[in-house]
Amino acid sequence: MSRPAIGNAAAAIQGAPVTTVDFDFMFRATPTNLAKLKRFARRLEAVILRPYYPASALFRVMNDERGLQADFMPAIHGVKSFNSLRSRAEKIELAGHSLWVAHLADIIASKRAAGRPRDKAVLEILEKTLREKSTSSKQA
Repeated sequence: MSRPAIGNAAAAIQGAPVTTVDFDFMFRATPTNLAKLKRFARRLEAVILRPYYPASALFRVMNDERGLQADFMPAIHGVKSFNSLRSRAEKIELAGHSLWVAHLADIIASKRAAGRPRDKAVLEILEKTLREKSTSSKQA
């Protein structure tokens, strides 16, 4: 299941000084990926919730005992499509596993489009991190 990480967790992985209690991923909600999501939840002894159904297609994987919350979304604000997000995502190694992480510019666009107070609160920090990353990559 190809699923770029998005949101504050993805921003933090890229060096932004932000925190979050969950992990957010964009994915294609195909029958195959939904079956993989169910296997993922079973392996973590978690449950899959649909907290905003039918208004939202969000799938939330939770294990309260472990403090785990992972949200899987087939669409996010400010991002045209899964393919456009994935085309700009970066593959990183984290604890011996590969993880696709959305480009910081896409995370910023999503938060700006969502317009929630908690998203607006981190925009300046994320934009500063993006500028710093751009400057350091040009100097390398």
